[in-house]
This record gives sequence, C-alpha cells and structure tokens, in this order.
Amino acid sequence: MSELTVEAEAADGTPPLSEQTVLRLSTPGVHLLLNDGRDGYGHLDHDGAAELIVAPHARGRGLGRALVRAALAAADERGGRLEVWSHGDHPAAAALARSFGFERTRVLHRLRRLLALELPHVPLPDRVSIRPFVPGSADEQAWLRVNARAFATHPEQGRMTLEDLRLRMAEPWFDPAGFLLAERDSTLVGFHWTKVHPDGLGEIYVLGVDPDAAGLRLGLPLAVAGLVSLRDRGVETAMLYVDESNAKAMKLYAKLGFTPWSSDVTYLRTGGA
Repeated sequence: MSELTVEAEAADGTPPLSEQTVLRLSTPGVHLLLNDGRDGYGHLDHDGAAELIVAPHARGRGLGRALVRAALAAADERGGRLEVWSHGDHPAAAALARSFGFERTRVLHRLRRLLALELPHVPLPDRVSIRPFVPGSADEQAWLRVNARAFATHPEQGRMTLEDLRLRMAEPWFDPAGFLLAERDSTLVGFHWTKVHPDGLGEIYVLGVDPDAAGLRLGLPLAVAGLVSLRDRGVETAMLYVDESNAKAMKLYAKLGFTPWSSDVTYLRTGGA
C-alpha cells in the first residue's frame, strides 16, 4: 500500500489518503483492492466517508469508475450514505463525481506560510499559561474533553477517542514539546498541537479553544505560540488544514500571513449512474 500512496502523491502533489485512514489501514473495515492494491485502493469509513486511489500507472482504464461502483455497493450495504474525498481537487475526480450524480459538499483548504516572516507579539490573557502536554497523565482525558467541545460540529476531529489519541502519540512524529496546553487557574481552556512532517514541514495540526473560554480570545496567542515552537525547532515552513466554511478560522490564519496552497473536497451521492 505504501508504494501506491507514494506513487499517487508524487503524481498528484498531495497525499491521497487522510491520516485517519492511514492509521487504520490494518483495522477491520471496508477495504477495496484493485489487483491486490497495486492498481488501486478504496477505503469506506463507518459513516460513509470514502477515499479512493487509482495508481497513476493504471489510470485511463476505467478503474476509477469501477472503484466508485464498488464503493456505492458497499455503502448500500451499510445504510446508503457515500461521501467521497478528492484530495487536491483534481478535475478528473470532479468529472467522475458529476457522472455519478455526486454533489460537491465540502472544501478543506491547505494554507501555508514561511516562518522566517515576522510573527506578531500577542500576550496571553490574564491568568493563562502555556505548558507542554504530558503523555500518560490526566492531560489525555482533559484534552479529549476540550477537543470534543471545541469541535462538536466537526465531522472528524470532534469524534476523536482515547484510542485515536494514542495512535497518534505512537507515531514517530509525535513530540509532546510541540503539544501546547493553555490553562487558566489550572483548568485546560485551549491547546495547539503542532506536527513536524518527515520532510521538515511544520503543521498547525489541531488548534482548539473550549467554548466556555471563547471570551478570552485565545485563538491568536495560541496560534502564535505554536508557530514560535515550530520555528524554534528549526522548521522553516508551516501549513494547516481549514474548512472553507469556518470563516472565523480563515480570517485568523489570513491575519497570520497564511496563503492558499491546495484544497481537498468531498462529493456526496445525490443520484446514480
């Protein structure tokens, strides 16, 4: 599977699978294979979200259409819902989606900025301090609680479980020094989890604020603290993912100098072909 994803990313300029799917490749679920995975792969999540890859060397043979049909059949056995990701928003995927009667439903932007550019100095609110996350401590449950509250309406992030957290903590990139917790009077009120990719690219992995602390205006100081942490660890460029519908976050990151890089989109089944 790694050869397929590497080939697809090299051809398309963007990872063909989300991190959540990659972490769960070896777990039970709906896995669709073309030529034992050499020519293509599809993954269908329990909620009907799907990701499909056709190997660049096998494109132009109708395999993408075959994968969509297989995903539709699998979805029909699991309640009928099917929403397929197109990482990189490629025209061929858009054309295929239209031919099956899918509707474009969601846009997830990737933004980036150079960390050599000046960052604003933003003081923390009164009685708020920032410290690193401590694995294996009460921080785990505290973070899960605040994360669920901060992303209550988010289709992926808001459903994070302790297993999901620990899967990520077991990854080679995990560094508790880059997982910043904001506390007010010893109560967790926000966090900024950063990530450094193997190629040295930094990421605002997750940034969240407890809704009860919204009045503290923590978003900007937390964002800056994480970017400073990345820069201090030698990272030159930072990126992030943000939903187009999240106007508040889009405004925050534009203020910090982030600019568009690429986009991922979803297509929801609304008809048949």
